Parts: sequence; C-alpha cells; structure tokens
Amino acid sequence: MYYIVDSSKTFEQASADLDAAVKRNGFGVLHVHDLGNTLRSKGQAFTEECKVFEVCNPAQAAKVLSTDMRLNMALPCRISVFTEQGKTKIGLIKPVQMLSSLSQDPALATVAREVEDKTILMVNEAK
Repeated sequence: MYYIVDSSKTFEQASADLDAAVKRNGFGVLHVHDLGNTLRSKGQAFTEECKVFEVCNPAQAAKVLSTDMRLNMALPCRISVFTEQGKTKIGLIKPVQMLSSLSQDPALATVAREVEDKTILMVNEAK
C-alpha cells in the first residue's frame, strides 16, 4: 500500500528535488504542509522533519471526478519527504490500492495506474 524509498540526501535537498521532479513530470504542487514545523509551533516536542506535498495533474483529477465526485476526498495526491531516526525518506500511498478500495470502476483503475506510475517516478527521481 505504501511506496517509500530511502534517500542519501538531506531533508532539505530531497524536498527541493521532489518539488522539481513533480513539475518536470507534468504535475503541479498545490501546497506543501510542513508538519514538523507546525507541530513544533504548537508546542509539541517533535524531532523529525516532515513535508507533505499535495500534487495534482488537472487532466487526471478531472477524469477521476467526472467518474465519481465522491473521490474528491481522496484528492489531491500526497507525496511526503520525512526523516525517521535521522534518515531521509520519500513516500506515498499507492493510488491504485487506495482508489480500488473506494471504487471498482475500471476507468478509475486505469487513471490510478497512470498516476501511480508517475508519482513513483517522481519519488525515484528525487531520491
């Protein structure tokens, strides 16, 4: 269900490289949630780093929504750069498995596969 890779890069470099890979592959970065800083700003003793990139390909999102509007709750896709015990990782929840648990429509399976292939490619380029 998860696709997670280890990176030899710093958290900051992996984050910058993911941003570039997303754009290079025809997706846009809608927002980046810096969960580490948010938790620390709320008084939590959180030592790890975590940025969640909300990414979207408008054409693919339109296909999903025109098939089943309820799936808006599963969009946009998220790719995370995070640290775990000092090691940088990049990962995502695989769209094929996620969408297949929400819908059995074969058209959605095709879109999910295309998106999954692209998002895994982005992760691998950024690692």
